Amino acid sequence: MSTANRKYKDSVFVDLFSEDEKAKENFLSLYNALHGTNLQLSCPVENIRLDNVMYMNIINDVSCLVDNKIIVLAEHQSTINENMPLRFLEYIARLYEKIQAPTDRYLRKLSKIPTPEFYVFYNGTDDYPESTILKLSDAFIVKPDCLPLELSVKVFNINKNKGAEVLSRCKTLEDYSLFVEEVRKQTQLDSENGFTNAVKICIEKGILQEYLMRKSREVINMLIAEYDYDTDIAVQRAEEREIAFADGSYQTKLETAKLMKGMNYPISDICTISGLNKEEIEAL
Repeated sequence: MSTANRKYKDSVFVDLFSEDEKAKENFLSLYNALHGTNLQLSCPVENIRLDNVMYMNIINDVSCLVDNKIIVLAEHQSTINENMPLRFLEYIARLYEKIQAPTDRYLRKLSKIPTPEFYVFYNGTDDYPESTILKLSDAFIVKPDCLPLELSVKVFNINKNKGAEVLSRCKTLEDYSLFVEEVRKQTQLDSENGFTNAVKICIEKGILQEYLMRKSREVINMLIAEYDYDTDIAVQRAEEREIAFADGSYQTKLETAKLMKGMNYPISDICTISGLNKEEIEAL
């Protein structure tokens, strides 16, 4: 399922379910867990990931064509982004452009397309429910009785303590959840050697054992790249806020958000109109 010459670093999640030599087996295991099916390894699975669309340098998405469906998976380690449905809308439009012949859209006869499904696997530290659904229509400023467009994203909290049922049906996803938990724990204990220690401990515990024994150095490099990327983004956002605050625009956003919050607008609407994120609004 792998694709050559990627222009950015993949995450461990993406490598497991899209790029590794056993990615097809892992992906089908997850697909079967989500759908209650029993597709076998002989089932055709086509990797149709896009280059560098959802993120800037590290792409945490998996996109596959299987069983007449486009399955789009995304890992989310930070606070859940409530704009994910809009991002997936932009993403799926590009996927359809990629897989459909340019002339098909002009045919008189209906051109059939694979059914899209969207999933986010959350493993951050916020208190988030076991599962929820994000809808594109939640972002509409005006919501008519008959929606002209909708896109739903199923979000699963895959932290082990949340007990998402999908973990019990997919061993690779369960092991990945435990791996992330161990990485988080070990990096807090030892910032310099945390990644290496986490990989070693997981191998000893039998968590993703075969995968980590085979690719330990690559996995550590991926973890370092993810950490560096997250750090860079945090610094960039802090700098942007300083600049915005200096020219007064950030203060204006805060005042707008305060006013809307006082009028009991939904958080998603306040995010859309003010440009602030959920944490900034909840802190007001």
